[in-house]
Amino acid sequence: QVQLVESGGGLVQPGGSLRLTCTASGISFTFYTMGWYRQAPGKQRELVATMTSGEFTTYADSVKGRFTISRDNAKSTVYLQMNSLKPEDTANYYCRASRASLTYWGQGTQVTVSS
Repeated sequence: QVQLVESGGGLVQPGGSLRLTCTASGISFTFYTMGWYRQAPGKQRELVATMTSGEFTTYADSVKGRFTISRDNAKSTVYLQMNSLKPEDTANYYCRASRASLTYWGQGTQVTVSS
């Protein structure tokens, strides 16, 4: 059974930082592209950052220079370091694992940026 479990969300003030963690089980993690997506109320889910098995990264323009995705294959874990957070970063953040036609999602972790 495949599971993606996110953690690390919470309430943070503008300008603050958070690190999200997603730990996978039931997949050959090393071979998967891992990604973070987010969905704010009333909006569509959008890509935040992805990292391929070869560690090639992509970022949404809105987070470039502020967010960093990384992975630890030995721990089957992907991270999202979020710095200089803004109120518009408020959303539910989801972890995704994908390989060929296979896609798995986590349940999400809420990030709220507010003073």
